[in-house]
Amino acid sequence: MGLALAIALLRFMKKFILSSILLACAVLCFAQDTAQRVIPGRKNSLAQQQKPYVVLISADGFRYDYADKYNAEHLLAFGKAGVRSSSMIPVLPSSTYPNHYAMATGLYPAHNGIVQNIFYDRKLKRYYDSGEKKETQNPVWYHGTPLWVLAEQQHMLAANFYWVGSETPIQGTYATYYYPHNEKIPIHNRIQDVVNWLKLPAEKRPHLITFYLPPVDDAGHDFGPNSQQVIDAVHNVDSTVYELDKAVKATGLKVNFIFVSDHGMGQPDTGHPLPTPAALDTSKFIISGDRMVVELIAKNPADIQPTYQALKKEGGDYDVYLRDSIPAHLHRSTADDRFNRIGDILLLPHWPKLFNIYNRKLDKGQHGYDPAVVKDVHAIFMAWGPAFRQHLQIEAFPNVDIYPLVAELLGLKITGKVDGSKALVSKVLR
Repeated sequence: MGLALAIALLRFMKKFILSSILLACAVLCFAQDTAQRVIPGRKNSLAQQQKPYVVLISADGFRYDYADKYNAEHLLAFGKAGVRSSSMIPVLPSSTYPNHYAMATGLYPAHNGIVQNIFYDRKLKRYYDSGEKKETQNPVWYHGTPLWVLAEQQHMLAANFYWVGSETPIQGTYATYYYPHNEKIPIHNRIQDVVNWLKLPAEKRPHLITFYLPPVDDAGHDFGPNSQQVIDAVHNVDSTVYELDKAVKATGLKVNFIFVSDHGMGQPDTGHPLPTPAALDTSKFIISGDRMVVELIAKNPADIQPTYQALKKEGGDYDVYLRDSIPAHLHRSTADDRFNRIGDILLLPHWPKLFNIYNRKLDKGQHGYDPAVVKDVHAIFMAWGPAFRQHLQIEAFPNVDIYPLVAELLGLKITGKVDGSKALVSKVLR
């Protein structure tokens, strides 16, 4: 009896110790995922300490008309007091990763490397996947000079509370302060961190801060753009931006705010998705993308022309382009494709149709379409603060123009060729 009890006790102790170790590992992993990263040894130069401050806020999936449609009272007030555009034009595909990185670099996707949320690289012979940390944190994918890298290279400190590319040492450089993406951090903690950054001594205080908010996109995908859940998410973002603005103003610093989104949201015909075209032999092509933008990469170049002709002949609710003939406004042709990541053949479904190549469950809300055709994918732009003109409404503009605007606000020299123009700068700044 004593031996049996001893064995049982030993087994219990082993399970207890193992459980304790697993719990400790889980706590440690959570702490690491939610811990701020700080690059030591950096400081603002004396000249940069005199420069303005910019908080760049992105509300994922916040359609250009949501503030009006769902009465986002604080955002409407900010836009009325400062600058607001009728919309902001995303790049193709009108998806999260290409558009955040286009704004960050001032470059179209074919020029900065992030051509879709998920895509294939012929040279590397592997996929970039926005859901895989080992890829999103690998600098091999990212080209151009993101705003925070531009700032750090010119001895101005930056901070990222999430942005595409911010967890990656692009050109060997992180922002001085950044967080790995993790939505478990409560929003009031994030706001307090922004305030804490702005309360640092002048030589340690970041002049560029990025801030990312995902709830509107999440609700739009799950329930559609006309749902109560999207209304609630819009009001949530509206309150968050108000609280952030109030907390930042309490520091006494003169801070400029830019509120943008990466894309909007539509409600396509998810009940009747387009099947994989009969003319497409999937064994001969690597498929990059799905739904609104499908790119075909030939394993054998000899298969490109026959497949293209067969797809054109088959016709249907989609357009077919060879890489050489992709419309110029999409900036995805062979001449644009600096990193050989654009497909040999491009399929673009007609709104409200979409493909479902992999037969996955389709969200009620979708984006990704050509913004020249589908207005619902357009994004929002508002800006306010001491550097901006007041009570100004402007026309729609391409989102790559955000880069020259932020660089001008911060007094940074753009060191490489970018696609964004300074047209926005002359319109909106005092």
